[in-house]
Amino acid sequence: MPKVRSTGGPPRKQGFNKSNHSMNPERPTEGLKGVAKVRSKATIKRLQMYRNFKPKRDRTGKIITPAPFQGWLASGTQARVEPNQKWFGNSRVISQNALQKFQTELGAAVKNPYQMVMKPTTLPITLLNEKAKNARVHLLDTESFESVFGPKKSRKRPNIAVRGVEELSQAVQEKQEKYSNEKDSNIVRDDEGVRDLPRDWVMAAGQSKRIWNELYKVVDSSDVLLQVLDARDPMGTRSSYLEKYLRTEKPHKHLIFILNKVDLVPTWATQRWVAILSKEYPTIAFHASIMHPFGKGALINILRQFAKLHIDKKQISVGLIGYPNVGKSSIINTLRSKKVCKVAPIAGETKVWQYITLMRRIYLIDCPGVVYPSAETDTEKVLKGVVRVELVNNPEDYIASVLERVRRDYLIKTYKVEDWTTATEFLEKMAHRSGKLLKKGEPDISIVARMVLNDWQRGKLPFYVSPPGFEDPLTPKEENNVNVVQDFSKIRVGLSYEGADVKDLQPIKNIEKAVDESNEAEEEDGDNNDNTNISIKSENKQSEDDGMESDASSVSDVYSDMEPREKEYAASASGPFAVEDISTTKTKKKKTKPGDSVPVVKKLTSKQKRAVERSQKRKKIGSNFYEVANVKNRSYRPKHVKNTKV
Repeated sequence: MPKVRSTGGPPRKQGFNKSNHSMNPERPTEGLKGVAKVRSKATIKRLQMYRNFKPKRDRTGKIITPAPFQGWLASGTQARVEPNQKWFGNSRVISQNALQKFQTELGAAVKNPYQMVMKPTTLPITLLNEKAKNARVHLLDTESFESVFGPKKSRKRPNIAVRGVEELSQAVQEKQEKYSNEKDSNIVRDDEGVRDLPRDWVMAAGQSKRIWNELYKVVDSSDVLLQVLDARDPMGTRSSYLEKYLRTEKPHKHLIFILNKVDLVPTWATQRWVAILSKEYPTIAFHASIMHPFGKGALINILRQFAKLHIDKKQISVGLIGYPNVGKSSIINTLRSKKVCKVAPIAGETKVWQYITLMRRIYLIDCPGVVYPSAETDTEKVLKGVVRVELVNNPEDYIASVLERVRRDYLIKTYKVEDWTTATEFLEKMAHRSGKLLKKGEPDISIVARMVLNDWQRGKLPFYVSPPGFEDPLTPKEENNVNVVQDFSKIRVGLSYEGADVKDLQPIKNIEKAVDESNEAEEEDGDNNDNTNISIKSENKQSEDDGMESDASSVSDVYSDMEPREKEYAASASGPFAVEDISTTKTKKKKTKPGDSVPVVKKLTSKQKRAVERSQKRKKIGSNFYEVANVKNRSYRPKHVKNTKV
């Protein structure tokens, strides 16, 4: 019997790995903790392949075993050619007839200029025809000089200005005599090392293609256009290009001038500018303010007249156009008596056009500010408010122009700075006074210059462009040019002008009638802007329920307070008020005896009711926030807390 060696256990199975390593494809998969998905054999093979991609190096970094596809052959060995099954197959052959047919067809395609070979073969065709190397496509074989692009098209003769060599030489001599070096732009001139810097991109504000597209949308969709001008510089904020475009391309559209920001200039200058601008277009002086507006009634009145002109339309659209930062959105907020458009004292706040409903028949269209590309200097653009101050580079360069335009007395009164000779000295003194200093006490001129420019653009510095011919009074012809009569004495000027800037207003004809019409327009506009429309019938019904005597007493009080013009209007509507002893009646009902006579009271008509309501209304008078509120917070303790000493 053969001897059997004892191993102390069962015999070991061959070809089976019991290790639990993650790279073992035969490991047991039961009871594995923290393993969501066990690696498959394909995944393990792929990971092993990644491992072999890196070359093996020794400690010095020398490659011992190169990576796959990165190896090299030792010197003296030849590259092996990969074995292929096609080695032992038959070679490809082609018959002589097929070769000749291929040559003729390919040659015809190459010679024909109207055909081309889209998918050329990889075969060495040049070996088949040796003549093809030196052959060229002859255009004259297919097209002659007499005809071009087909037999029906004839080639035109060249347009030569001269008939011969003599005329050509004579023309050359004439051009040589007229030539001047100054007009030649190709000559390199010596500028002595000084050149103008390229214009800053900020100065192109309001001229983009997108904003002009918004403007043309507003112009096309509007029946009436309001060009808003700044009262401080009306001629500088006018767009002559736009006015010419409307005269030539859109003559059927109405154009009106709105002279906004009249609260920043003297009233006599406003009166003069309105008279000058009214020679060309109807002009309205306006102060955009929700609490204390001016010109609101006159503007609503003229818009209603335009609405009556367009009877064929259900509603008309009124577009507001003009320079940036002239107050287009503020005018819309004033007409609506609430904030419906986003406004800011900087240029470019309105980005796109937007529709706003003013009345049932009148719609307003807000438009972003547009500047026509012209020869305006950078200083003019900054001082007109076209450019935002925070984007201006070197703002101190524009302060000299501000000091030239504003009187010295107003600057001393505003900034409490005296005795300066240059703009830099003025900025330095203002920086020391306001505390705008850098390290080592050096004045921050840039920040102070931005402060002055902000005050200029926001109207804190008294400035205005004097109207032409302001030394002489208005002539009767100029007074008749004013289409819209306004009472300029009611303008609340926010700035304090002194000396020669203060002048008396000239008397205005028919001012009482114009003021009454504007007040009526504002009151009716307030009724139209309300969201809830209260019918007159419900008011009449409520008054009947309260009793006849109380109604009569209220009417008597109102009638006593009415103006003579309103009394005439109420009386002419449907006869006088037939009330006996209205002044002695009380609001409480009295007990009547059978023998007593009952006072006869006629019912008020709808027109009389409106006249009474109009007289009852009080104008909204707002208060100044900075006068009423505790802005500086002087008393930090509330009033009800008392100081008690223990």
